[in-house]
Amino acid sequence: MKFLNFKRAADIFLISSVPIVSWSASRPNIFKPNFNTFFFLCIGLFIFGLGESILVVSQYGATPWTVLAEGVAKKVNIGIGFSTFIISVTVLVFWYPLKIKPGLGTIMNIIIIAMTMGVFIPLLSFFNEIFNGLFLAILGTFLVGFGCGIYLIANLGPGTRDGLMTGIAKNYNKPISFVRFSIEFFVVFLGWILGGTLGIGTIIFAIGIGPSVSLSLKIVSYLNK
Repeated sequence: MKFLNFKRAADIFLISSVPIVSWSASRPNIFKPNFNTFFFLCIGLFIFGLGESILVVSQYGATPWTVLAEGVAKKVNIGIGFSTFIISVTVLVFWYPLKIKPGLGTIMNIIIIAMTMGVFIPLLSFFNEIFNGLFLAILGTFLVGFGCGIYLIANLGPGTRDGLMTGIAKNYNKPISFVRFSIEFFVVFLGWILGGTLGIGTIIFAIGIGPSVSLSLKIVSYLNK
């Protein structure tokens, strides 16, 4: 019985597809979804942005793209939230030659995550005086993964980074894992060169983001039964 329970728990981290629930959009290119779909999309993206903010506040290192955003922000003297917005829009431009169409989720991804980070990074800066940085890095990773799961289930289109990854993989017939590694390695290296914070939090994110997303997908689909 214990073995079976362990196997059931392990299955959570072997999810290979995004579940469809009652509030999932029927198609990712819908620009007028029902209220529940749009509401949960926004909630997921807000949690995602909150997790990114906590990772930055931890000062233990952020996600690869946020390392780049932090580096750019330092070089041109702007906030990380605005830097994230600029980078997201720039990445979206590269969708055109790859013949990828953005969805409402893509647009909201750009807006909500950037706004959340812009507002909450200054507000949560005191967290570093109360909580251990390592704890904040783990918490931030979990929140990013949990928010990602909710926004993926909404099924309203990928974020700009995910779209770039899948577009390159499809157009050039390359494995997604190789494409993702190549893009994020380049991004985090460039961000580090520009002055972004690269640390153990970045490693924690790399290890923990997959299980966090899988757990989110399982929890949300279970609660929707």
